Amino acid sequence: MYKYSIILLVIGCALLLSSCGAQTTQPITVESTGIWNHYFVYPLSWLITFVATLFNGSFGLSIIFVTLFIRLSILPLTIKQSRSSKAMQVIKPEMDALKSSYNMKDPKEQQKFQKEMLSVYKKYGVNPMAGCLPLFIQMPVLMAFYFAIMRTEEISKHTFLWFNLGSPDPLYILPIVAALTTWIQGKLTMRNLPENMQVTIYIMPAMILMAAIAMPSALSLYWVVGNVFMIVQSYFIYGKEKSIELKA
Repeated sequence: MYKYSIILLVIGCALLLSSCGAQTTQPITVESTGIWNHYFVYPLSWLITFVATLFNGSFGLSIIFVTLFIRLSILPLTIKQSRSSKAMQVIKPEMDALKSSYNMKDPKEQQKFQKEMLSVYKKYGVNPMAGCLPLFIQMPVLMAFYFAIMRTEEISKHTFLWFNLGSPDPLYILPIVAALTTWIQGKLTMRNLPENMQVTIYIMPAMILMAAIAMPSALSLYWVVGNVFMIVQSYFIYGKEKSIELKA
């Protein structure tokens, strides 16, 4: 169940970013007040601006570099989350067999099942919440970076490749690539979902496509770079790690 909660959290954050992000247009500065602005959004905005100076004022290259830097920084958390998810999959058959031996409509039977379930977790050294905690740490950072891009005024005044960073891509190339890479990432990371949850793989790309068409190209660039990184990361995590050892 916790796995589905994570998916719903990701979808909810995406909805928040696509709807609320467009409304948050006030430029971020060192004088911006509030804990969120002062300690999360502004430091990342400053980092984007600083890195741009290292690339001769190219905010496009800065967004690429900072995106990769942030993704690499949170990679250990992502790996921990992945390992926890794999561990839950390994013990799932045993948990299903245990659950089938109890009448879940009976409150007393439910309590017995809960105790047995905790014993199984303890037996294999699995913490079901270990997959959630890394995500809760990652999301504020990624959301702050999103808003830093949205609210750094200098970004909108620059161009990169064929597009203006402050305007939607006139050729729709970035939105399409952003949606396509989101779909590929979903196929890699959500392939073990039940059939009734498979629609999630298609919901996210559609949301990203609609948002990228309407929003500044700087955000589309961020999504594309982040997605490509996640695809490579997912290939090695989900494609190379065939099994996980649990203590018994």
